[in-house]
Amino acid sequence: MSLTFATGLVDAASFLGLGRIFTANMTGNIVFIGFSIAGAPGLSFNGQVSSLIAFAAGAALAGRFCSKSSAAPNRGWLLKTALLEAVLLFAAAVVAMEFVSRQVGLVARSYTVVVLTALAMGWRTAIVRRLAVPDLVTTVLTLTLTGLAAESSLAGGDNPRFGRRLCSLAVMFAGAISGALLLRLGLAAPLAASGLCALIAAGAYVTLPASET
Repeated sequence: MSLTFATGLVDAASFLGLGRIFTANMTGNIVFIGFSIAGAPGLSFNGQVSSLIAFAAGAALAGRFCSKSSAAPNRGWLLKTALLEAVLLFAAAVVAMEFVSRQVGLVARSYTVVVLTALAMGWRTAIVRRLAVPDLVTTVLTLTLTGLAAESSLAGGDNPRFGRRLCSLAVMFAGAISGALLLRLGLAAPLAASGLCALIAAGAYVTLPASET
């Protein structure tokens, strides 16, 4: 849930702070690339493509990492993956802070923020996919919302994982609101908060007894 909240923060920072670019939600990003190719105004084709490539690179690196790890994720494996995400997000926050304060190299710095955050989100999405926790993919909610509706009592279902699904929707919604509000303090604020979320997730995991991990 902490990582899902972080996604709302990251997409608020990228979409609102970097010019209609998603660095976590690749579905939206691919749609925007299509809009850009069709000539829709106000979109950053180069930024969107950079985000897509960086996300794929992050996922590929995570896949490589997973292939070299043991068959079953363990405490050290998960801790390393969460810490790497936090490092990438904090690095993005530092770059964002510099470009806001100095207003130097705006384009280069903004692309650096896009690449760092997309790398982090691609890395995390691949790791979460490896964990395969139902209805907790942390970066997209389309299937979660579909399951919530399609398997509800109204649809003749028995509401499996109702609480988890509803919480996922609510937490990302809250992250998006928080990210938009934090942007008033500057682009670095929601990015730093997202890095903190990754650290919280790592810390929460470390506190669990070994028998529960």
